[in-house]
Order: sequence, then structure tokens, then C-alpha cells
Amino acid sequence: MKKKLSTNELISKIEKLAKQRMATDSVVSLDKYRALKNKLEPKTLLIIEDDESMQKALVRILEPEGYVLRMAKDASELTSLLDDNPVDLILLDIGLPWISGFEIAEMLKQHRDLKSIPLIFVSGQAQEEDIKKAFELGADDFLKKPFDVAKLKKTIKVLLTIKE
Repeated sequence: MKKKLSTNELISKIEKLAKQRMATDSVVSLDKYRALKNKLEPKTLLIIEDDESMQKALVRILEPEGYVLRMAKDASELTSLLDDNPVDLILLDIGLPWISGFEIAEMLKQHRDLKSIPLIFVSGQAQEEDIKKAFELGADDFLKKPFDVAKLKKTIKVLLTIKE
């Protein structure tokens, strides 16, 4: 009778076998490699958005892409997430209660570890001065609500690829 595997052992075994099989391919396309890597090591996105319907929409859009999502409705919820596992990209709204997205971005960009994380503002506040201020604070991109879903997905993929 074979030994029963724990969940961690099963995951380890699957990852090892997938890597071994990929290594035996004569040529591995970069897309194939990235797809496998994303499945084995999913990227974590931090979403700071106070609108519940927008949160749900982002979950429906981004979870099927294989991302792990962490949500904060405001700065007070954000503080509990900062001590957890690291994030790979941040999506941030401007119009948040108590502490604005601009203020949060400024603080994040002053932090020694968080300043290098790609930051995308996703906001309905999209006057020219808002967009300019977002980039001055270190944003990597700015998407106006309602946004184009394909553009959001592409922007995230590009910024994560650059970060790697």
C-alpha cells in the first residue's frame, strides 16, 4: 500500500514533475514557461477599493487570470494586509474614505520595500490634474473608470513582466 501524501507533498510532487517534463522539451516557448510559472507561483495583487461592486467586478475579472487577490476597502484595512505575504502589484482608487489614494500612494512610495511594487490607479476621478498627480507620486499607469477590461489585464501583465 502506498503512503498517503499530504497536501504540501502533493503540491511539491506536481511542481517537481512539471518542471522535469518541461526541462525535457527540446525548446520551451517563453509563453509556455510563463504560463506554467504563473500557475505554480501565482502573482498577488493588492486592490485598495472602497466600492463593493467594483471589488466584485475586479475579482470576476482577475481571479480567472490566476492572480491571488487581497482586498482593502480603506487605509485601516490596508494596515492589516501589509504584514502578510508580499504583493506583486497594487491597484488603487483615489476616492477612499479618511485617507485618499494619493496619500496612500505617497506613503507606499516612501517605504523601502513597497516603493518598487508596480502601482496602477483605477479611479473615476480622472481630471487632468488627478492623472498628473498620480504619475508624480510614482504611479506606473492610470485607468479611468469605467475601464477597458482587456487594457487592465494587459497593463497588469506588462508591469509584472517588467518587474521580473
